[in-house]
Amino acid sequence: MSVRDDAATTPTDLPRVRTWRRHFEWLSRSLTAERERWPLWTPVGVGVGAAAYFALPVEPPPWVAAAALGGAAALLAVGRRAPSVLVAAAAVAAVALGLGAAQLRAALVAAPTLGREIGPVTVSGRVVEVQPLPDGRRLLLDRLRVGGLASPPRRVRIRLAKTEPVLRPGDWVELRAGLVPPSAPAAPGAFDFQRHAYFQGIGAVGFAYGAARAIAPPAGEATDRWRWSLGLAALRQAIADRVRAVLAGAVGAIAVALTIGDQGAIPKDVLQAMRDSGLAHLLSISGLHIGLVAGILFFGLRSALALVPPLALARPIKKWAAAAALFGTFFYLLLSGAPVPTQRAFLMTGLVLVAVMLDRSAISMRLVAWAALVVLLLRPEALVGPSFQMSFAAVVALIAAYEATRAMRLARRAEAGAVRRVAQYVGDIAATSLIAAAATAPYVIFHFNRTADYGVAANMLAVPLTGFWIMPWAVVALLLMPFGLEAAALAPMGWGIEGVIAIARAVAAWPGAVQLVPAMPVAGLAFVTLGGLWLCLWQRPWRLLGLAGIVAGFATIALTRPPDVLVSEDGRLLAVGDPAGALLLSSRRVARFDAEIWLRQVGQAEPQTWPREGYGAGGRLACDSLGCIYRVDGHVVALARGPAALAEDCRIADIVVSTEPVRRACPSASLVIDRFDLWRDGGHALWIDTDGVRVRSVRQTRGARPWVIVPQPRGASDGVP
Repeated sequence: MSVRDDAATTPTDLPRVRTWRRHFEWLSRSLTAERERWPLWTPVGVGVGAAAYFALPVEPPPWVAAAALGGAAALLAVGRRAPSVLVAAAAVAAVALGLGAAQLRAALVAAPTLGREIGPVTVSGRVVEVQPLPDGRRLLLDRLRVGGLASPPRRVRIRLAKTEPVLRPGDWVELRAGLVPPSAPAAPGAFDFQRHAYFQGIGAVGFAYGAARAIAPPAGEATDRWRWSLGLAALRQAIADRVRAVLAGAVGAIAVALTIGDQGAIPKDVLQAMRDSGLAHLLSISGLHIGLVAGILFFGLRSALALVPPLALARPIKKWAAAAALFGTFFYLLLSGAPVPTQRAFLMTGLVLVAVMLDRSAISMRLVAWAALVVLLLRPEALVGPSFQMSFAAVVALIAAYEATRAMRLARRAEAGAVRRVAQYVGDIAATSLIAAAATAPYVIFHFNRTADYGVAANMLAVPLTGFWIMPWAVVALLLMPFGLEAAALAPMGWGIEGVIAIARAVAAWPGAVQLVPAMPVAGLAFVTLGGLWLCLWQRPWRLLGLAGIVAGFATIALTRPPDVLVSEDGRLLAVGDPAGALLLSSRRVARFDAEIWLRQVGQAEPQTWPREGYGAGGRLACDSLGCIYRVDGHVVALARGPAALAEDCRIADIVVSTEPVRRACPSASLVIDRFDLWRDGGHALWIDTDGVRVRSVRQTRGARPWVIVPQPRGASDGVP
């Protein structure tokens, strides 16, 4: 502090200044003491940069990330010997790298998208993927020709109701289909399907009228059936067909999910039971499955080689086993379709196996940081999806817990007998389930608005069954498939899957198995994430400060107020809130997908509807054949079903919501939302209180981004008759 500052500080300010100085010095000492943990925050900075990109309302200039990287380099050059400057430069560089990676990725995957509904129209293209569903199939097509569309999407996803003809990746098909753009969010802040489809290159979705017809490749199009991606897709489909030929129904569908990662054919009731029991993670190929496959291959091959004395005594069979396990897990990664959790698990497991081959030891948390950094740089859009968030949250929390208790666990294991080791194994499963459930809970709440209260009990039964029975037989089945003998392994694998399904159904049926929770806001998720990282990445007692961020994040759930009025994008579905906070829907028959998302966001299990005529919503709502009047906090909201209601509504209502265009003046209304607003800006949410009305539309929350599809009027010239 300078002399001038000392002179300007009054005696009453001195204790406060000293207190802040002590806090700063303590923070500086703690940070310096954990220098070896600083690199672990590199992927966090990259993630912050990617998150900033996706949160922006407009596309940033392309030079921003490069300029920030240049500024970080200049900062490092000026003060590279000062630790504080080094940390600041590294932080700026990491954030800029994440921002630049996300922007570059968005530019690389850019492709034409459909702007409006079209069809029936003739669609032809090359089959990229065939996904079985419980009641049909879904095709992913590229190399498209869509009627007279001048710029067809790069890819479309079309649902088929019929199973004929048999199709394989690389085939060319023609069909009649209705196509629509990927769906916008059902409500402000809901999951963005358009963004998800954009990064997959999918510019339209739809359904087929009748069966698809196999055709020859158009002139000038190579068959390229043996292109590696198509060949891999064909191999995945062939494996799935072989599995389903032995195991039928839900058992076969889950066996397919465990071998190639395709969950599309799992019946809805079984999938719901797995979710409600906390066992849904067993269906996604992730760290558990990759680790089991690597372990089975490594220890199995090493044990087999150890039975040959000349090899065991003279050759590095441990390294051979590690190399074989690395190849096997990479093959399993490709078979799974390489989702984000599997990529993370393979990167970590692969580095461990490479370390074994090089006689090096691996540092677990550094492996997580390395895997996160690779995924974020290659696929930064994964950051905003539940798979990335839940996968990394679970593994970071587990490794942090095991790091903190390593000495205690080793001491107990050294002193334990056979019975006590079994008890410790059971306790480890319970602890692992508790830690993973606690770490993933905020992300489950944010994305799915539910918690499985008996997940620990279900996992204690299902995880050993999966690890010691199902997955070993799955590996054996894959090894036997080239010889046509897979049925010998698939049958016992199916017995184990039947056991897991039975566990899931039983636990899901327990009273209170599932708790619905209102949606956590994005700010709350950010608080929980940063607090959890602070708690897990540091090792000194100051890590406990992260608990404050976690508590603050969960507190935002209670502080978040659900909307009073919701209107769907097409205007067919409306909802209002009652005094208890429940939503009442205008109908149970229309826009069921939107209704499900709305109810899930407020934590409501069963839909309630408002009366066609009469009163509802605790006296707030009054309806007749023309529409409804909703009164809350001194405001009158008119919910008009047609033009006939507008004459009166525009004289008495403060707010008018019309599912039809409003072509007249509304003298009493300070806010009018009509069909044109819904078409242009998407679904709307209204919060009403005595101070006024707050309105948010889907378009407003998304901004003008590359993945936001601007709706086109039906008369737009797009080349489609």
